Amino acid sequence: MRRVSPRSSDRSRQRAAASRNASESVISTQATLELVRAILCDVGPRDGLQNEPGVLAPELRAGLVNRLAAAGLPRVEAASFVDPTRVPAMAGAEEVADGIRRRPGTEYSGLVLNGRGYERLLATPLDRVNCTLAATESFNRRNGNASLEEATARVVAILERSEKPTTVTISAAFGCPFEGRVDPERVLELASRLHEADEIVLADTIGVATPTAVRSLTERVTALGRPVGGHFHNTRNTGYANALAALEAGATVLDASVGGLGGCPFAPRATGNIATEDLVYLLQGEGIETGVDLEALISVAAWLEELLGRELPGQLYRAGIAA
Repeated sequence: MRRVSPRSSDRSRQRAAASRNASESVISTQATLELVRAILCDVGPRDGLQNEPGVLAPELRAGLVNRLAAAGLPRVEAASFVDPTRVPAMAGAEEVADGIRRRPGTEYSGLVLNGRGYERLLATPLDRVNCTLAATESFNRRNGNASLEEATARVVAILERSEKPTTVTISAAFGCPFEGRVDPERVLELASRLHEADEIVLADTIGVATPTAVRSLTERVTALGRPVGGHFHNTRNTGYANALAALEAGATVLDASVGGLGGCPFAPRATGNIATEDLVYLLQGEGIETGVDLEALISVAAWLEELLGRELPGQLYRAGIAA
């Protein structure tokens, strides 16, 4: 008969307790996710195309918006009302908006950086304003030609006068290409100043976040009393794990880009967003309702690949849905 030492017995009990805790954690996470209905926003027509070397005509970009809406996306970011000399791929935002064939059940948004952009958007039939600013001084100066304080004042001014639902996206919320890791306290303080926003989206612009950091910051910003979303780039292959972590922490909106397109012209080495169709496959497999026709969305990615003349970063549109 093998004699078991007290120390060995203690270790066995500890391992058993750890196993039970891990199982309970998995069950709790699954239960949490099963209660979630995620609002997906496809940012492909804006964030996806803004970093492309070629410029697509406004009618083609409107066509992309229409295809995404037809696939059942509940929200599509259609255009960016920024200076076209700084972001040539986004020229003709008003023409894009005019070319949209509105679909019931889809909300159409546009991105603005300042009051001039807001006035341009307000003159279009788009439904939602997405203001953006960065969490760091350096990135604001590169992206918006303003200091952090100036960028914040611009956004607050838009929030105070906005006639449409308004999202504020805090870019570089987890890391900055010029300043490195971003202190979560800085993001939390910034978010607290944006209390008039209808929604706050935390953006991992350069794809450095990991799930623990995403979960923690999402929980803390959610506690401020506004709906919170996540915008994740897959630069270091953590984007999909981060999206699930955000949902577990209470996020109700997730940005993604058809085909995994994307990147920021002002963030060195930033690569594409998580692919919308890959994210939908993941969420549906986890029992999370999206309302999206996955087959139709895959067809949009295939169409876009042909239009751009190159393979896209997304994987599902090439691999197909598993039997």
